[in-house]
Amino acid sequence: MKGLSIRLLKVKKYSWQRMMVLICVVFVLVAAIYAFFYLRHDPTLTNLDGRLQGLSLQHPLGTDQLGRDVLTRLLLGGQQTIGYSLLALIVALIIGIPIGLISGYKRGLVDRVFMRMADGFLAFPDTIVAIVLSGLLGPGIGNLVLAIVLVKWVSYARLVRSTVLSESQKDYVLIARTNGLSPSKIMRKHLFPHIIGHVLVLASLDLGKIILLISAFSYIGLGAQPPIPEWGAMLNDSRPYFQSRPELMIYPGLAIVVVVLLTNMLGDYLRDHFDVKKEVRQ
Repeated sequence: MKGLSIRLLKVKKYSWQRMMVLICVVFVLVAAIYAFFYLRHDPTLTNLDGRLQGLSLQHPLGTDQLGRDVLTRLLLGGQQTIGYSLLALIVALIIGIPIGLISGYKRGLVDRVFMRMADGFLAFPDTIVAIVLSGLLGPGIGNLVLAIVLVKWVSYARLVRSTVLSESQKDYVLIARTNGLSPSKIMRKHLFPHIIGHVLVLASLDLGKIILLISAFSYIGLGAQPPIPEWGAMLNDSRPYFQSRPELMIYPGLAIVVVVLLTNMLGDYLRDHFDVKKEVRQ
């Protein structure tokens, strides 16, 4: 009876996680469709006569200090924040996964060169390295994405390398080598399926961190530049009006919190689905 109760609790947990992930996907799709097809306001067009207006049918969330529609800027700001976060994450995966595969399978000089590069990036916290790189490259969302990629590829390379080192000693890989399969086929057909679960879990957890990084750097002026709508930049622009119109800061701040929480929930679901140990978080 005890084992049956545990299994039922797990089934309920998985059902709840699937429902939350589905709600997240539907919400993002609806917001994206609305932003592309139904937005009626120019997010960069100023109207000083209509500044700091309250909620209305024409402006469901009011207007900001320059008379721009807040809902329009919030939705398009989400496209900027989440879109560039996904771009940085995908590029980091494209760089980190092949390096980890080659380094873990080939070993020797290739492994030492790649891992010494990775150790150099890991010598300092991610945020410090990103700040230094962004400062050297200059302000701008493109430079910020490049800085995040240079920081984040390391964790994927090391994760893939450690998994490959463990899997390459197992019988199925040794049999594949004995049968004369080329290293590229072994990595693609035998090793890659074993690392994809770990990578997806880490990537889903990393997405929330990257969103926070882009928002924070835009808040201090190193990310998106005016008049581009972006959640962190919207927080900074609304700061002088916090006492009179606090909702101008609450809307983008709440959007950041909700999206980051949803990415963490997605990571927890993927971790349970792929049966990945919790050490992936570290």
